[in-house]
Amino acid sequence: MFRYLLLPGSQHAMSAEDKLKNKIEDLGGRAKEALGKATGDAQTRDEGRADQAKSALKDAGEKVKDAFKK
Repeated sequence: MFRYLLLPGSQHAMSAEDKLKNKIEDLGGRAKEALGKATGDAQTRDEGRADQAKSALKDAGEKVKDAFKK
């Protein structure tokens, strides 16, 4: 979806696309966690926290890939 906003076929485009997806997942997790807290729904709150953790793990992987590109 975002591939066309960047240079098609570029490794940097894929990396930037992945980073954007991770950020969106993190923001979604934050929203889900806030909704869970506001409604008292522990399952939704915990799912939001899990989404944030998954996003952070993916970001760490992207940073490792970026370190090897240099």
